[in-house]
Parts: sequence; C-alpha cells; structure tokens
Amino acid sequence: MLEKTDPLRAFITLVLAVILAVLVGWILVVGRSVLMPIFIAVISVYVLLTASEALGRLPVLGRLPEWMRRGLVLAIFVLALVMLASVMVGTAEQVIARLPVYQKNLTDMLTGILSRFDIEEIPNLSTLVETLWGRINLQRLAAVSLGSVGSLAGIIVMAVVYSTFLMAERGGFARKIAAALPRDRASQTHTIVRDINRSIGEYLAVKTFVNVILGALSFVVLKLFGVDFALFWAVLIGLLNYIPYVGSLMGVMFPVLLTLAQYGSLQTTLLVAVLLTSAQMWVGNALEPRMIGRRINMSPFVVLVSLALWSSLWGIPGAILAIPLTSIIAIIMANFESTRPIALLLADDVQAVLHNGEEEER
Repeated sequence: MLEKTDPLRAFITLVLAVILAVLVGWILVVGRSVLMPIFIAVISVYVLLTASEALGRLPVLGRLPEWMRRGLVLAIFVLALVMLASVMVGTAEQVIARLPVYQKNLTDMLTGILSRFDIEEIPNLSTLVETLWGRINLQRLAAVSLGSVGSLAGIIVMAVVYSTFLMAERGGFARKIAAALPRDRASQTHTIVRDINRSIGEYLAVKTFVNVILGALSFVVLKLFGVDFALFWAVLIGLLNYIPYVGSLMGVMFPVLLTLAQYGSLQTTLLVAVLLTSAQMWVGNALEPRMIGRRINMSPFVVLVSLALWSSLWGIPGAILAIPLTSIIAIIMANFESTRPIALLLADDVQAVLHNGEEEER
C-alpha cells in the first residue's frame, strides 16, 4: 500500500507545485507596479546593510553607532539616485540638441564609403529620415516616452521609501519571527534568513563594487576619446553589468554606436570598442570571479533561464534582479527536505547544498 501512495503523493505534490508556479507568475505580471518597487527595495537594503557593516570595520567610522552608519549609507544611496536621475534627464536634452550633428556625420560617412565603391547614386539619408519622420505619430511617441519616464520615477520613489522603512524596522524582525512562530519553525526561519543575508548581501555588495570599477574604467576610456555624455554611458555600463552574460554586450554597444555617430569614423569607433571590450573582459574574467567566487551557487544554464524568465516578466529591471531573486528561491528550497531536490537541480555545486542540508538535519 505504501508503494502505491508514495508515487501518488509525489504526483499530487508536482501538480500543486505547477499550479503554485503558474499562480505566482500571474501575480508577478498583474502586480508588477506594486511588487517591483518592493523587490528593488529589498535588494537595495541588502547592499546598504552590507555597506553599513563594512563601514563598521573602518577605524574612524566604526566608532559611530549602528543607526548612524545606516543613516549615512541610506543618505548616500538617495543622493546617488538623485544624481543618476539628473544625469539621465540632462543627457536626454543634450542628445536631442546634437541629433542634427550625428545625422550629418553618419551621412558624410555613408557618402565616403559608397564613393569608394564608385556608386554614383548615393542614397540621401536626410531624404530617407524625412520620409520616415512623416509617418511617425509624435504625439503617441511622446505619450509613451513620458509615461515610461513617469513610471520609472514612481518606481524609484517608492523603492526609496520602502528601503527607508525596511532599514528602520530591520532590528525588530528577529523578535517578530520568534513571537509569531513556534521555536523549531522560528529557528529554521532564522537559518533561511541568515543564509539569504550572507549569500545575497555579499554578492550584491561585491558586484556593486566591481560595477563601480568597470564604470570608472569605461569613463576614462570614453573621456580620453572625447565621447559625448561619457558619465552617462559609464553609469549605464555599470548598471547593465548586473545582467549576466548579455549585460556587458549591451553596455558596450550603446556608447560604441554613439561614437560612430559622433565622429563618423570607423577607426575611432573600433578603437573605442576594443578598449571598452577589454575592460569588460578583464572585469568579467579576472576581477569578478576572484572577488565574487561562488557566492551565488547556480548553474550557468539556470542563470540563463532565470534571466529569460524575469526579463520577460519585468523587462530590464527583471533582468537586473534575476540572479538575486532566483538565488533567494533556491536558498529557501534548499532548507526544506521536500523541495531540496529542486535546489539541487538549480545548483552548480551540489555538494554545498547537500552539506547545508545535513547541517540543518543535525
């Protein structure tokens, strides 16, 4: 009788898990505007708390009270977001002003390339742009653009508000768990939260530091060649580097295309592309593996699948949050015997998951 009930129980568990996954996916899509700022705030708090702990290890700042260190880190975080928003707005205005110059440079470059092949009838890029321009619904395009900017601003504001309250209430979280759950459940929940804090906090803090280094190197390269809006592109490269595999390619592509439009020179564009790619390769292949190591225990295939899944749900913000969110799910699954096989399938180092499971059983 036992042999028949076990497969049936496993099948029922599988069906319920599939239904739960579909329901969660539907909630994530429908509640995107509400859930995204919360998730961004939670991920931001991990970085802020890790930075606060790092300040506590410094000679002078370590003497400050914990609440003061957290307030200092939070103030720096808010200031960085304000500066980022100002850079984005200022850059958008300057790009619009320089569009005619970029158009002329591209036209001259196209003319020079076609003339080398003795093509007499050279297409007029200006005529082509004017023809296409008349077919564009400017009112609709402006409405969509303003709506996207307004939505992004709202998400950032709500994420800052949530982060502030989460930082303030973090101290009483452990007491709430102890009061709300039985002793064994409270201990298990503490273990899960501890593992998530250690894994995600360290990963995000080190990843942020690595991205700052990459952004600084990219800024030096772009500034050296006089590329327009070097600060904006350096910030964008650092942000997109949170996205595994494809983020670095996207980060290099945009400033390289601008360099082509600015100078109309293939030689200069190729040189900028080589230097930016070299910085990306050094950070991705040498610096980042040495500093991050295996703080996130996920196989490369799972990373790609999670990237595709979260980006399809939430776009670029989902792609940036894909690794931390999937890692949180894997850590939670690894702490329960019924879902541990799924965590083993997600992991890159299976022995680490088994070792943690044995410690939990003890």
